Amino acid sequence: MRIIAGAWKGRRLQAPEGLGTRPTAIRARQALFDMLWHAPWAGRELVEGAVVLDAFAGTGAYGLEALSRGAAEATFLETDRAALSALRANIAACAGAKARVLAADATRPPRAVTPCTLAFLDPPYGSGLLKPALDALDAAGWFAPGAIICAELGPKDEAPETRFPVLTDRAHGKARLLVLGG
Repeated sequence: MRIIAGAWKGRRLQAPEGLGTRPTAIRARQALFDMLWHAPWAGRELVEGAVVLDAFAGTGAYGLEALSRGAAEATFLETDRAALSALRANIAACAGAKARVLAADATRPPRAVTPCTLAFLDPPYGSGLLKPALDALDAAGWFAPGAIICAELGPKDEAPETRFPVLTDRAHGKARLLVLGG
């Protein structure tokens, strides 16, 4: 795994040992950022200067990619100890990253300090955790008005019914990329 573009392009990312964390495929991450960069409802300015939330962060690939591409700051939510260790090492390797790591469950998050303008949620495939996480994060004030919420789901996962309109829903390899408007 590596960062695809921006200030830290090519930087390798550590992944935790074992099967507890499924790293996001580079191609799926590239496809999502291409969508964000070029979509009529988004654009480069969506990422540049963004306040980012990376929930179910794992290695932090989504949030670190956004920071590498010019996001202002990122908060990472993760509960797995091995993933937290890899996440902290990945942030440390990206000198100057304005990042905060919270050992917190996305389905029971703490109150947001700063609402995000761009969120990434990458729950385990087949877990059914996207809807509970969206509801809990919304109730805890994590989404700024007009925020863009990106989710990576498994190929058989259903898009949940939420108050957030679906902007795009695309299959990409084994991943399903869902983008919601806030």
